[in-house]
Amino acid sequence: MAHTTAQALRENFLGNSPGWYKQTIIAFLILNPILVVYNPFIAGWVLVLEFIFTLAMALKCYPLQPGGLLAVEAIILGLASPEMVFHEAEHNFPVIMLLMFMVAGIYFLREMLLFTFTKILLGVRSKLLLSLMFSFTAAFLSAFLDALTVTAVIITVAVGFFGVYHKVASGKKFDHDHDHSTDDEVVELHRADLEQFRAFLRSLMMHGAVGTALGGVTTLVGEPQNLLIAEIMDWEFVEFFLKMAHISMPVLVVGLITCAMLELTKSFGYGAQLSPKVREVLEAFDDDMSAKRTKKEWSTIGVQAVVGLCLCLALGLHLAEPGIVGLMVIVLATAFNGVTDEHQIGPAFEEALPFTALLVVFFAIVAVIDNQGLFTPIIDWVRTYEGKTQEALFYLANGILSMISDNVFVATVYINQVNELFLAGELTREQFDALAVAINTGTNIPSVATPNGQAAFLFLLTSALAPLIRLSYGRMVIMALPYTITMSITGLLALWYLG
Repeated sequence: MAHTTAQALRENFLGNSPGWYKQTIIAFLILNPILVVYNPFIAGWVLVLEFIFTLAMALKCYPLQPGGLLAVEAIILGLASPEMVFHEAEHNFPVIMLLMFMVAGIYFLREMLLFTFTKILLGVRSKLLLSLMFSFTAAFLSAFLDALTVTAVIITVAVGFFGVYHKVASGKKFDHDHDHSTDDEVVELHRADLEQFRAFLRSLMMHGAVGTALGGVTTLVGEPQNLLIAEIMDWEFVEFFLKMAHISMPVLVVGLITCAMLELTKSFGYGAQLSPKVREVLEAFDDDMSAKRTKKEWSTIGVQAVVGLCLCLALGLHLAEPGIVGLMVIVLATAFNGVTDEHQIGPAFEEALPFTALLVVFFAIVAVIDNQGLFTPIIDWVRTYEGKTQEALFYLANGILSMISDNVFVATVYINQVNELFLAGELTREQFDALAVAINTGTNIPSVATPNGQAAFLFLLTSALAPLIRLSYGRMVIMALPYTITMSITGLLALWYLG
């Protein structure tokens, strides 16, 4: 009986995850208390690496559970306190609200988005031009809206495209119910085309995700830390753009050139084309939907288009926090399209809430970084330099640390440190401005290297789309590598020579 109970516990622990993965997490949980006794600082760094491991293995097990166990243990061991975790969550409450409501709001615009992007996808036959359109559009929208919102849009569109073809590849009609999370029903004839379609969508998603970073660095509403930096520096929208332009504009150009070169050379996982069979299916789907579309369905798309316009205006003019705007989108899109049943509304929140929970767990790890002063030695070392060298090191340090932890947290730590130096009279206003630019660009540009570097990348990694198109942590790192190199070097050179 005892043996049976033990076996059941082993099977239940982290569910269907591989045995080696379960054993690794247990080893982490045993190792951490020993390291805390030996040296809490080392234990803190090991915890960060362990958490990154859970993110890297996201396709083996959703990171919320193993990462959450590590976070709970860290609190119990005293590496941080519950109050510190709450403070981090409170500080990032706008991001939490954005995830809760904006992603759900995008769900209620999916018919309009799928209609619009289907026309674009089928109308633009050049993969190179389509990739540049995805990257530039994501950059432009992220500059005025928000990177997470833009990522939610392209995820919704990609899931729609994948679902349509997967249904047909499984021998079903467009109006049939279908589970596209498994390939068990896929006809052998379609399997090669399905894999090519996955590669096609992966490349578009990565071009779009990097595009959100290209645009996010340019304005004070592009990323959460931009707004924080702008408030401390007392920069308005136009002034912020101009302060960053000597770095952000060259990086944008090089980012788009990189996009084109990756598609032309078909390297690093890019270059996959939309196969004729898949195009034929999507065209048939578009024709079928157009023929069957009723006046009510046209009305639904029209209402969603108007709500989408309201969304862009509200975020572009910064009339309210993105989360509040998302709630407005939910209310308008459901009220005017007759979605009034609670069970119709509930599924909209299924995509974002697991990631929201994961983000709060991540804040616990950030609280450990803060409480144990894991970044302090690096900050102290950078401060020993002066002039352009100091600016360059601030840029690089912010970039590297953002890859490890989170760009919002790193920017918060650094801008507050620099602000204290300025208030103490150790920096001139000109030096203060230059370091603020280095911090903002450093946290926004090199951080594309890893999914945990930017919230939009992490959201993509942990979304329902990632397993469908086989987009793992390692694959994201490899696909982001050429962008990381070209954009980071361009940013550094622009900071050194154009600042």
